[in-house]
Amino acid sequence: QVQLVESGGGLVQPGGSLRLSCVASGMIFSNYLMTWYRQVPGKQRELVARIGRSSITNYPDSVKGRFTISRDNAKNTVYLQMNSLKPEDTAVYYCNAASLLTSSNFWGQGTQVTVSS
Repeated sequence: QVQLVESGGGLVQPGGSLRLSCVASGMIFSNYLMTWYRQVPGKQRELVARIGRSSITNYPDSVKGRFTISRDNAKNTVYLQMNSLKPEDTAVYYCNAASLLTSSNFWGQGTQVTVSS
C-alpha cells in the first residue's frame, strides 16, 4: 500500500534552518503532485509548498523566499528546505501526494517543527 514517511523535524532557533524529507512507497511517485502542509492545533491545515510533476513550484507569501520544495523522482522523495525560520513556522508538517488522474490522495503521519529560543 502507499506510504509517505516524513522526517527531519525538530527544535531549531529562530533564524535557523531545517530540511524535511518525505519518502514515498507503493506508488508511481513521478505521477503525483507533491505538497507540504502544516497545522497548528486549533487551526486549519495550511499549504506551505507544492511541486508538480514537471517540478513547477508554488508557495504562499508567508514562506516565499525562505522555503524551497524539491523532488527526486529516482529516490521517491520530496524535500522542504526551510531557512530563516520564525517562531510562527512552528507546526506539524505533513506531506501529501495527489493524483488528478486517479483521484487518489495520500498523507504522511507528520513531523513536528518547533522554532524557539
